[in-house]
Amino acid sequence: MMTIIVNFIIGLVVLIVLASGFTIVTQNQIGLYSILGKYKDQFNPGLHFKIPLITSVYRVDMAQQPLELDEQTVISKDNAEVHVGVSLTFHVTDAYRYAFENTNSLKSMEQQVRSDVRDIIGKMELNDVLNSAESINAQLSKRIADITDVYGINVDRINIDQLDPSAEIQTAMNKLVTATRERDAQISAAEGKARATKLETDANNEAMVTQAEAKAKAVKAAADAEAYRIEKTNSALDAVSEKYIVAQNIEAFRELANSQSNTVVLPSTTADNLASVPALQAIMQGSDKK
Repeated sequence: MMTIIVNFIIGLVVLIVLASGFTIVTQNQIGLYSILGKYKDQFNPGLHFKIPLITSVYRVDMAQQPLELDEQTVISKDNAEVHVGVSLTFHVTDAYRYAFENTNSLKSMEQQVRSDVRDIIGKMELNDVLNSAESINAQLSKRIADITDVYGINVDRINIDQLDPSAEIQTAMNKLVTATRERDAQISAAEGKARATKLETDANNEAMVTQAEAKAKAVKAAADAEAYRIEKTNSALDAVSEKYIVAQNIEAFRELANSQSNTVVLPSTTADNLASVPALQAIMQGSDKK
């Protein structure tokens, strides 16, 4: 009975040991197995048998993985603090290098990315840093392209998620923005006032010019009318005979003679001409009799 029990125990142990020799590698994994600590080969996804007890299997995930780096503080070229956040996606391309050629390939890759971020931003002014996220991404992608050869990892995408200046710099920038806006508002108000003044001045000047032009036209029209009147009068006088003029002089002289005035002053030429007229002599004689 004792023998049976011992044999059963031995058989169970053997089965357990043999069963431990089977291993399963899941999809998107590579199994690296070593015998007595020495690397031998790789297991692709599926069921595999290994020598029990002396064989170990290290599984490497080959699927794409996301990684978010801790926020880091970087000093720009003009000594400004910038808080930078980086995220990336990667996948393992060489399981052997990833597992055995580096103690911690993932940590090494992270340190390399952070170092490249410091180097790139450290050569840029703060304003350029804040406006150049895409450029920084492009430079990072180019620099970490060789990480595959060193760590067995390929970085598929890298992105700058955060580029924030320190609180002190942000406060100063906000004040500058506020001052700039106030200055622009004052300039706009002054320009608007200047344009309004110019428009008002131009309108007044135009009104004065229009008024002056209208007055000048009125004066010219009046002058033209007077000249026309004088011209017509002169033409009429030129057409009148000397007898008509003498008659008019006689009539005027008659009215003067019948007036209360005792003295009448006439030009000598006019008096001589009138004295030669018989009718005027009669009028003068009648006036003397009175």
